[in-house]
Amino acid sequence: MHKILEKKQLSYDKERDQSVFYFKVEAPEIARNRKAGQFVIFQIDEDYGERIPLTIADASAEEGWIAIVFQTVGATTRRFAAKFNVGDNIPVLVGPLGKPTHIEKTDGIILCVGGGIGIAPLHPIVQANHKIGNKVVTIIGARTKDLLFFEDEMRAASDELIVVTDDGSYGRKAVVTEPLKEICEKEKVSEIVSIGPAIMMKFCVAAARPFGVPITTSLNTIMIDGTGMCGCCRVSVGGETKFVCVDGPEFDGYKVDFDNMMQRMTAFKDKEREADHKCRIELDAGKVSA
Repeated sequence: MHKILEKKQLSYDKERDQSVFYFKVEAPEIARNRKAGQFVIFQIDEDYGERIPLTIADASAEEGWIAIVFQTVGATTRRFAAKFNVGDNIPVLVGPLGKPTHIEKTDGIILCVGGGIGIAPLHPIVQANHKIGNKVVTIIGARTKDLLFFEDEMRAASDELIVVTDDGSYGRKAVVTEPLKEICEKEKVSEIVSIGPAIMMKFCVAAARPFGVPITTSLNTIMIDGTGMCGCCRVSVGGETKFVCVDGPEFDGYKVDFDNMMQRMTAFKDKEREADHKCRIELDAGKVSA
């Protein structure tokens, strides 16, 4: 059992009725062993139910906690947000899983680009690069001001933070690829790290390609077991089949077949929408249990 130590809502998307939540969770073994880029899988029921993979957004080995950030995009995450509070225990939490981010000292800029919920998994990578003395420039973006989060945390771990919104309600009115291109034109960039919606990462790769700057993308495919056995998270990377849970989650962005990945991610959309709709009705009626 892993006790919830802190819970807070980071944003709310009224248009889509989706919220982003931050949970600080007691998990001393995971906190001691995790590295930037790794993730956990949790269940809200011990015996059955959907398994949700989430990158560890922050952690303290000394205090024995990890932070997870998630968006209420489906029935399980909606139940999790509605029914779990400080003092409750998450019955299943497994990790750290996946390969850690490769972090090394460089004399160029590490350009970190996060969009939407991808800002959360980018945070530990920004922290790790900052800790070893790399110059870190971070770009974070969202559709509108109300959907941004972790601004203070990113600013604290970055040499420069650029904030963009699609509608111009905060920061610069732009998409993340615009400052990405400008920095690559003017500065020596050693690596780009891009995390966000698949379509955003695809366009970041396209924007980086003319400059030949290495770009790492963290993939967020459908995942079940997290140990490479089920094959649900398979992606095509450089013409080869890879499993995001054990070979990733990070891959060379130039080699990822994003079109194939995005197509595979729609496989259960109808069932997901049906389950979420049912969950919303039951929550409104007060009938949903954890």
